[in-house]
Amino acid sequence: QVQLAESGGGLVQAGDSLTLSCQASGRPYSSSVMGWFRQSPGREREFVAAIRWGRGSTYYTDSVKGRFTISKDSAKNTVYLQMNNLEPEDTAVYYCAKGTGLDKSDFRSWGQGTQVTVSS
Repeated sequence: QVQLAESGGGLVQAGDSLTLSCQASGRPYSSSVMGWFRQSPGREREFVAAIRWGRGSTYYTDSVKGRFTISKDSAKNTVYLQMNNLEPEDTAVYYCAKGTGLDKSDFRSWGQGTQVTVSS
């Protein structure tokens, strides 16, 4: 099906900003949900943010509310994750995913991931 490609990861200092991009190989359906997850060593993959492609409604995990913003460019089949005021706890591999709902089990397509490292 659809292939996802993340980019934009890197090494930054605490308090800095970084924006991740995820481009889909095809146009998502209006009912699709695009999301960002992250995983650090020794921890399970966790939900970060999601956006309903057609409606544009956004959702965030509590730890990133007010700091991260998920958005999309429909013409480019691309979803973004703008991360501000980064903290060392944000260090993880970030994955882009596409699904049919907001539950973890609803996300069936995944990108390869991009590393985000925040130094103190």
